[in-house]
Amino acid sequence: MQQKTVWITGASGGLGLATAKAFARAGWQVIGGARSFPEGGDCTDGIHRIRLDVTDDAGCRAFAEKALAISERVDALVCAAAVLVLGACENTSPEEYSRVMDTNFVGTARIVQLALPCMRRQQSGRIVLFSSINGLLGIPFQSAYTASKHAMEGYAECLAMETRRFGIRVCLVEPGDHRGGSDHTRLHASGEGEASAYRAAYESGCAVIHRDETGGLSPDALGAKVVRNTQRRNMRFRLRVAKFDQHLAVWLHRLLPNWVNSFILRNYYGADKADH
Repeated sequence: MQQKTVWITGASGGLGLATAKAFARAGWQVIGGARSFPEGGDCTDGIHRIRLDVTDDAGCRAFAEKALAISERVDALVCAAAVLVLGACENTSPEEYSRVMDTNFVGTARIVQLALPCMRRQQSGRIVLFSSINGLLGIPFQSAYTASKHAMEGYAECLAMETRRFGIRVCLVEPGDHRGGSDHTRLHASGEGEASAYRAAYESGCAVIHRDETGGLSPDALGAKVVRNTQRRNMRFRLRVAKFDQHLAVWLHRLLPNWVNSFILRNYYGADKADH
């Protein structure tokens, strides 16, 4: 059988890298893209590394050209590139919102559009889009990231309906907290200074986020689950990988009135804390 090929964005670290390694272990030809990869590219550990900035149109086209020179097939596309800006809504600038949306959402759409013609010719393909638990509910001080992942949820539903007749299937991966996040993709809003009216609540929220990520699930286990789902005959549209309490938060968000959910999340993240 011909070796299958997968493109993976955000493949330099975190969940993207874990997923790339899992595909390589499963025998796939892996073509990974990330901004930190060398300009000339290389291939180590079974992963072809090509420089890719998903916010740059020309760079995305160059990545696709180089990837298709390695393999004319695109059997799967995994979009895991993302950046997070922590900050109160009032203190997150329009430029910071734009950066997050352009990386997390628009960058995904750019790469999907480049992979689709090949998948249509093949009459087959798997597209795996990394959403998040934040794509299903809001969390204090993560408005930019939450908005980008809510956008991903709606986009994936549209994409799945439009491409099904071409033999293309779509999956939304909705991770909860996982270990191994990188500080260079977890930024702080420029307006979150000592004078911020949200200072105490913001510091409390950041501490909770850090604690939950430090004690999160294994990125390698998530990567293996993504591969298994991609290789299924009938790929699941939603793959939620999270601890029980985060599954519970999603279920409660659907069932309970908004004021109850808001009360629970505000208290958990300390969003009502005031400076003294």
